[in-house]
Amino acid sequence: MALSIGVDVGGTKIAAGVVDEEGAVLERIQKASPANDRASILDTIVDCALELKESRPEAVAVGIGAAGFVSSDRNTMASGTNLDWTGVRIGDVVAERVGLPVVVENDANAAGWAEARFGAGAGKRNVLVVTLGTGVGGAIVIDGRLVRGAAGFAAEIGHINIEPDGRPCGCGQRGCLERYASGTALGVNGWELARFQPSYAARIIELSGGNPEHISGKAVTAAAREGDPAALECYARLGRALGQGLADLAAVLDPEVIVMTGGLTEAGPILLEPVTAAFRANLTAHARRPEIPVLISSAGQDAGLVGAADLARQAD
Repeated sequence: MALSIGVDVGGTKIAAGVVDEEGAVLERIQKASPANDRASILDTIVDCALELKESRPEAVAVGIGAAGFVSSDRNTMASGTNLDWTGVRIGDVVAERVGLPVVVENDANAAGWAEARFGAGAGKRNVLVVTLGTGVGGAIVIDGRLVRGAAGFAAEIGHINIEPDGRPCGCGQRGCLERYASGTALGVNGWELARFQPSYAARIIELSGGNPEHISGKAVTAAAREGDPAALECYARLGRALGQGLADLAAVLDPEVIVMTGGLTEAGPILLEPVTAAFRANLTAHARRPEIPVLISSAGQDAGLVGAADLARQAD
């Protein structure tokens, strides 16, 4: 059984593991991420890979999942996001020091691949995975293959436009899906209610330390779990936006299943119910096409390293 090493590079931690062909993590290590230092983070990736290689010398490849636009060569960071390593040939650097072939992939693609292969999308060949956290990302699997696009930048689904001239986005555009359907957007929904209807949003404000300027998605979620009407309205607004975006994507991609993953999915039915309702209401020919279930992730917290490892093992 071929083993591979997966490395998931985050802003606060780097998780790495040895993964088998069934997606099981046989060994796992974790180190703090020196996210503001390019050289140090590369050193940490190498240290993780070498430690695991020493423990499991039969490992055949290393996969690295990292935030940013990864070029079609699956080697170069064309544009970094949380770390200034734009232009760095990460694959070459790590391969030279570790002595194994290396594949670099966008972190959402890596996690999405794990979800499609081993999680809620297992057994399906056409899967749309949506990652819901601070922003919105995703992965697209068509006919059993990860869609990367001509430049390697495919599946940036957080930046489809759902509101012309809407909220400004960090990408430089306005009205992007992630400005209405992310954890950050959930906090903005709560802040807007607190600003204009403070008595209605009193519980959200209370859970934010009494300061409306400190409202976050976590505070809104905590209030929603208590059944607070204002917080549930925040989720309803988010669900309508996300459901519309997913329906637009389904009209183009026609997936067998849509899987939502990321921190926001911890809200469970509070998120899933409004999203599913809006998705069905907006999906083209909904009554005349096979059902497209919208599910919550089952791949677990190690999806990023599992997906990276599996992609590296299957690399041509």
